[in-house]
Amino acid sequence: MKRVFSAAGLVYLTFLSLLVLADSTVFAKGVAEHVVVIVWDGMRPDFITPQYTPTLYRMAQEGVFFRNHHPAYVSSTEVNGTAIATGMHPDHSGIMANSDYRPEIGWLGPGGTENVDVIRRVDLLTGGKFIAVPTVAEILHSHGFPTVIAGTKPIALLHDRSIKRTTAAETNSVMLYKGQTIPRSIHAALVKLNEDKQFSTNTTHPNTFADAWTTKSFTHGLWKKTVPKYSLLWLSDPDASQHETSPGSDVSLSALANCDKNLSDVLTALEERKILDKTDVFVVSDHGFSTIKKNADVADILKKAKIYPSRLAKAGRKLEDAESGDIMVVGLGGTVALYVIDHQEETIQRLVEFLQGTDFAGVIFSRIPLEGTFPLDQVHINTTNPAPDVVVSMRWTADLNDYGAPGMIVADNGTKGKGTHASLSRFDMHNTLVAKGPDFRRGMVNDLPSGNIDVAPTVLHILGISPPEPMDGRVLFEALRESRSASSQPETKTIEARHDIGVLEWRQYLKYTTYENTVYFDEGNGAPRMKDR
Repeated sequence: MKRVFSAAGLVYLTFLSLLVLADSTVFAKGVAEHVVVIVWDGMRPDFITPQYTPTLYRMAQEGVFFRNHHPAYVSSTEVNGTAIATGMHPDHSGIMANSDYRPEIGWLGPGGTENVDVIRRVDLLTGGKFIAVPTVAEILHSHGFPTVIAGTKPIALLHDRSIKRTTAAETNSVMLYKGQTIPRSIHAALVKLNEDKQFSTNTTHPNTFADAWTTKSFTHGLWKKTVPKYSLLWLSDPDASQHETSPGSDVSLSALANCDKNLSDVLTALEERKILDKTDVFVVSDHGFSTIKKNADVADILKKAKIYPSRLAKAGRKLEDAESGDIMVVGLGGTVALYVIDHQEETIQRLVEFLQGTDFAGVIFSRIPLEGTFPLDQVHINTTNPAPDVVVSMRWTADLNDYGAPGMIVADNGTKGKGTHASLSRFDMHNTLVAKGPDFRRGMVNDLPSGNIDVAPTVLHILGISPPEPMDGRVLFEALRESRSASSQPETKTIEARHDIGVLEWRQYLKYTTYENTVYFDEGNGAPRMKDR
């Protein structure tokens, strides 16, 4: 039978042929039709065992285990949620801490960088630049591909936070964070799916119900119609349980088992849809973890210290009406950010000299050049929103906790025996990455350095999409089946800074590795010592 096409029909067919051609070009780089990223918040790589995480352990054996993986510093959730989403260090993404001080939106004190009110206010003030660079989800939307993002924690929102969705890809993308949804209209269906039980915002230890609710909503709700090219699932454990009870506790080990079950449920859902063999799956954590050896209430310590040029100057976690020379203390667990109002250099210098004589400071970074410190640029935290004047990574040791897990830390405003992170401890700065799928080599243990900033460029490479601007991270070619010969070898350096502070000498170091023009921070520490004779 002879077919006759109208002019409009011919145009439509031409459009379709161009789409097919574009699609074959876009996806020429990778084999996988889908990429799924699953985040186990706070997962240490030394807890991947056949006893507690059999599914993840098997995945590491059959796929690629990245033995030398790193978070971005500060080694906390919002910083690394952003790093995973953007492939950028904090100085490019704009997110350098879980909480920061931005006087334009909160004059009296700091605001959380996963706080919806903070996010919306900054986006309003900056024209949508709360995160200064596009996320993977936003990049994919610009190429016409919808995404699914779900998280037990509000950090998931940073991956796809826009409430104004105009394109088809944006409109067909869904966001679930801490039981809330964008668009709001899909929420009721998720509650019904979970046996008419609302998401619980009360964190338990382990956080079994909330993570299971989110996972089921992800696999059987948000994936009900189709699995998009890119999906991300963020679990709250083992982070929630390790904060409450420390790494290695019975509660934290139970949390690992729950995470492993949720991973198994995701893989089963992909298998039931007959697309598991067409999907690359990443399991990554945002940071490592330590146990609190000792508490240091830095705000209280600074209140009592005689460091102010003006007797009326204050230090605190909130200031009723901050004046020049006051110190805003923003505690981040394993790191403390200190903002000196009006950046008074004399106050900054006195502050640093005091910190160099304390029993809690590990590595000190300064906005201005000061003896015995490193610049903020050294670890890519010199953001423009603005950055703190002084950042202190807290002191740590490799001692064992009560459960035999190494890594003890002095924590700001912490409780002895509980867990925390965000320092330059090697136990905070080494985290988890496992990948398996048609694009990855099988049975590989990768000893080359890798980092959370490498996830985004690798995902985009697999999907055949170039980022709109170069990312700080690199494509993990050595782990891919299309493996390329390396143009260089990793180079590890240790830099030091010292300062004579009288009877004592302050010494600190930072160890980092550079590979393929990408930098990874391994560890850093410091302490005052008796001077050599």
